[in-house]
Amino acid sequence: MQIDLLCILIPLFPLIGFAINGLGFRQIPKGAVGLIGSAAALASFAVSLYLFAFFRTQVGITGSNAPIIANLFDWISVGNLNISFSFQIDQLSLLMLLIVTGVGSLIHIYSIGYMKHDEGFGKFFAFLNLFLFFMLLLVMGSNYVVMFIGWEGVGLCSYLLIGFWNTNTNYNNAARKAFVMNRIGDLGFLLGIFMLITTFGSVEYVTIFDQATGFAVGDKTMLAITLLLFVGAAGKSAQIPLYTWLPDAMAGPTPVSALIHAATMVTAGIYMIVRSNVLYTLAPLTLDIIGGIAIATALLAASIGLVQNDIKKVLAYSTVSQLGYMFLGLSVTAYTAGMFHVITHAFFKALLFLGAGSVIHAMSDEQDIRNMGGLRKYLPVTFWTFLIGTIAISGIPPFAGFFSKDEILAHVFEHNKVLWVLGLIGSAMTSFYMFRLLFLTFFGEFRGTDEQRHHLHESPASMTIPLLVLAVLSAVGGLLNLPGGGWLSDFMAPLFEPSRRVNPQAFAEGTIDHSTEYMLMAISTGVAVLSLVAAYVVYVSRRAVPAPETVERPVTEKVLYNKYYIDEFYETIIVRPIRGLGDALYSFGEFVIDGVVNGVAWLVRASSGQLRLLQNGSIGFYVFAMVLSIAAIVALRFFVRF
Repeated sequence: MQIDLLCILIPLFPLIGFAINGLGFRQIPKGAVGLIGSAAALASFAVSLYLFAFFRTQVGITGSNAPIIANLFDWISVGNLNISFSFQIDQLSLLMLLIVTGVGSLIHIYSIGYMKHDEGFGKFFAFLNLFLFFMLLLVMGSNYVVMFIGWEGVGLCSYLLIGFWNTNTNYNNAARKAFVMNRIGDLGFLLGIFMLITTFGSVEYVTIFDQATGFAVGDKTMLAITLLLFVGAAGKSAQIPLYTWLPDAMAGPTPVSALIHAATMVTAGIYMIVRSNVLYTLAPLTLDIIGGIAIATALLAASIGLVQNDIKKVLAYSTVSQLGYMFLGLSVTAYTAGMFHVITHAFFKALLFLGAGSVIHAMSDEQDIRNMGGLRKYLPVTFWTFLIGTIAISGIPPFAGFFSKDEILAHVFEHNKVLWVLGLIGSAMTSFYMFRLLFLTFFGEFRGTDEQRHHLHESPASMTIPLLVLAVLSAVGGLLNLPGGGWLSDFMAPLFEPSRRVNPQAFAEGTIDHSTEYMLMAISTGVAVLSLVAAYVVYVSRRAVPAPETVERPVTEKVLYNKYYIDEFYETIIVRPIRGLGDALYSFGEFVIDGVVNGVAWLVRASSGQLRLLQNGSIGFYVFAMVLSIAAIVALRFFVRF
């Protein structure tokens, strides 16, 4: 089978699913809708697996790790700039394809059970398929323009999915917030692409990265380009100051939260930087800025997560914090470690969100963990899978999150001990708030209503099977890259050869000795376990339950619970002034510009109304006017010289 056809089929299947369900969602039965949408995602996953095997076979036969370019057609030609609509198949795109289509397929299957009673079932699956289509364009494109198409497409689909229940004004506001904040980041990304065109005369990855190796480390052009691209990454991957849209994205259905937060949209920024690794290796100042923003984001979001009581909000701030860790790894040029955490995070975060959805489904849409408790005996499958996800994200061995987070922290330790200490603090907070969530939800006595207790039940197989698959992946995913150099490091190594050549001193090589590495692993594990114990003592042994909304909180807790009042700060210094300026300009346009236009129209209408009286049909009046005019002309001729 030709490589071009394989590449076309991967995004084509979800596009076909979108077209069928999007056009016929009112006529197609629900069973067929779910089957079509899920089959489209599974077909893309199957082709991605085949393409992965094909690429590995080609590498084994030829010994070349060069990317495969599938040029579909020549798209834009302006002067010397030629932009093709083409796909690039290499180690990075293959990994992302497997993550996006694999986890995406599980979320599609899960949605069959979760959304089956929703009247917008068909439309929901159409949007899911369209989201998958654009995400696949993003990771498969061979140039920045094709990536940008997918980049904008997932932003549009996130707006549609977050505001899916559009009869609720708050949900619509959350969708609009996500759309606007992503557009702010996208402007930076677009300006970065313009600078790439100006500097390299191309948008193709292969051409740009080959030419970039001729630039000196610290070049100001590279600094400007990478900073602009990072603005786009910060918007899409929710870094300070463009992170506040992500927790609000919880307004969408839970499968949407899993799709956006786990393996797809929020990892786009990480993917873009890993793809552009040689540019960032040439700009160490940009990497330092990324590291500072990343650790600040990780700690800020983790501290907010300590006191949240909405089950999905806790996981949302957890996502923001984990994205900070991914960027932290990238900031010390540990690109493989950053991608490793993307992969493991896709497993355990999708598991946790889908597990939360199972809880919400059983609790009749209740999301406040203060009204839960004791659910492990009612939802055994959900409990055990959620436990595995919690252990994985907390960084406790031997589950997946431990290996990826430990690898990031080890590289950070090599470069900056202060950042390593701060990373440990964030890891401790992660373990505490995740086990707090687990204990308050599944342990103790049930705190809900009798009606909720009566309806408690385990979710159907369409929801629990994806949970079981993700639980297995969360448990064994760390085997992809064991300490000391694993499969993933070897597989991705060719992607970073240009970076090693241009700046070998800055490129993370993992030079710490084994005793230091074991010590770091022990410290990281110990911190996570201590936080687990602390959470157990507070919420299981002492049976503490967070206070109701009406109770006055201590100042520190109040600040954390209200998310440092950052949304209110943005509202005060940005939203209200812009809205006020808009209202003022509207008033100016309404009373001044419209007044002038309407005034001219009134003057013409009024004067014409009077002048038309001169045309009255009276011959006597016409003779009088003629004589009067002659007299005026004579008088003017006699008295005025002209």
